[in-house]
Amino acid sequence: MIRFKPLPGFTFAALIMVAILIGLGVWQLQRLKWKEGLIATVSAHMTAPPVSLDEAMQMGADDVQYRRVALAGIFDNARESYVFTTNAGGEPAYHVLTPLVTDDGKVMMVDRGEIPAEKLSPKTRTAVGGLTHIVGVWRVPDAPGWFTPKPDLAKHIWYARDLLGIAAVQGVRLSTPAVIEADASPNPGGWPKGGQTVVDFPNNHLQYAITWFGLAAGLIGVYAAYHISKGRLGLG
Repeated sequence: MIRFKPLPGFTFAALIMVAILIGLGVWQLQRLKWKEGLIATVSAHMTAPPVSLDEAMQMGADDVQYRRVALAGIFDNARESYVFTTNAGGEPAYHVLTPLVTDDGKVMMVDRGEIPAEKLSPKTRTAVGGLTHIVGVWRVPDAPGWFTPKPDLAKHIWYARDLLGIAAVQGVRLSTPAVIEADASPNPGGWPKGGQTVVDFPNNHLQYAITWFGLAAGLIGVYAAYHISKGRLGLG
């Protein structure tokens, strides 16, 4: 027969803590299910055939994100902007953002790809003129954060893809606040280098859930051991 005389205060506090820890574990399992669904959706979008610009603009925000889109138009090369980043070797690099005007008057911002610092001046690169066909990934970038440096407006250098800010400075009225990330199709002269879309969704929710459940189990063990040490839990 098990003899158990719980300490009221300790028991109440332990119950609350165990409930919180188990709740956090369950929440992480829910997040795991959501993250796996997100990864599956993005993977399906990235591997699906490209849709037209008109089709993309009729889709909902969640359905169009990371879709491949095919469009054609003329680049407004005089309104290039540059977003600072670093390349694979950690060296300064820039993404070239250029408005593209379609034949029916739509204006889309295209991230044409990456250039090294020495190619920042358009004079060092081959301009793309005339009607251009591109395929790219539809993205709605995150807004600049509190700690994002202010842009260098004189050089058109930005530190986040602040599409509305870039469009306002360049005097461009975008048809939608989205950017098309051009694929790896080579550009004349080799620059910019497209195909820079990064899909990276860390998925550590299972580990987090195991941690929370483990802490709950550990607390139960401490609770039981303490009562055993005080002679309040045992056989008798």
